[in-house]
Amino acid sequence: MSDEITSPRPKRRPVRTALTIVALIGIGFIALSLLGNFLSEGGWIGGDKVAVIRIEGIILDSRETIEELRHYRDNPSVKAIVLRIDSPGGAVVPSQEIFAEVRKTKAEGKIKVVTSMGNVAASGGYYIAAATDRIVANPGTLTGSIGVIMELANVKGLLEKFGVQSVVIKSGRHKDMASPFRAMTPEDRALLQTVLDDVHAQFIDAVATGRSLQLEQVKTLADGRIFTGKQAQTVNLVDELGDLHDAIQLAARLVGISGEPRVIETHKRFSWRDLLQGLYSGSIAPLVPSNINLKYLLAF
Repeated sequence: MSDEITSPRPKRRPVRTALTIVALIGIGFIALSLLGNFLSEGGWIGGDKVAVIRIEGIILDSRETIEELRHYRDNPSVKAIVLRIDSPGGAVVPSQEIFAEVRKTKAEGKIKVVTSMGNVAASGGYYIAAATDRIVANPGTLTGSIGVIMELANVKGLLEKFGVQSVVIKSGRHKDMASPFRAMTPEDRALLQTVLDDVHAQFIDAVATGRSLQLEQVKTLADGRIFTGKQAQTVNLVDELGDLHDAIQLAARLVGISGEPRVIETHKRFSWRDLLQGLYSGSIAPLVPSNINLKYLLAF
């Protein structure tokens, strides 16, 4: 009678060990991320601080900037905020929402807000800057562009070449006045122009209010032209010439911080939403017919 040989059970220890290592690495990354955010916002360092908020690229959404403004507004150690703007502008409403949030931050009287302009801070970028207490621009910064633009494509002829015909069913004769599938009538154009003129007037009023300038003075500058930082200073659109460090020093002086100010900045987290939004706005959006889209945007 032969002895029965019992086969050994497969060892699972290596698998468990690997999973444990992966879990520990994940926990380590999370801990480092939390520690990084903690230290970037001053950590255990006490005293008054200047916070930096960056507004970069085309302005499509106000959510993140508004959240940062509110976050620092609720931090008792933050005495001043510097908006580092490097943007040609963007959508009208996000620009207006950030402008309004900056005004709310100033209205509480606890925090001063200063703008530091990078390569470009034009149109919607300037709209936001106008709400701050002071504006610092580099001499070669491109700014201004106080105007509104609406870009509409007409693909009717292109579709006809491929034998494609658009069929529209509507109520109200102006319902499709911005349609890319038909030619715009003079009446359509006149109606759209009244909309642009109204939004342009809102821009002019915001600059006059934010910069404490006469409305008529702003109107002479609000024909969409751009200025260098140096030119903008001569027409009171900019207060001082300098870089980000100069703007931080100015913000510190405005709130009475002596010596080198402690600077904090929230590190932006990676977001698939932001990546896809950037890809869409940069390469796909211009190819997709859209409805009416008003922009405070410097058109390059």
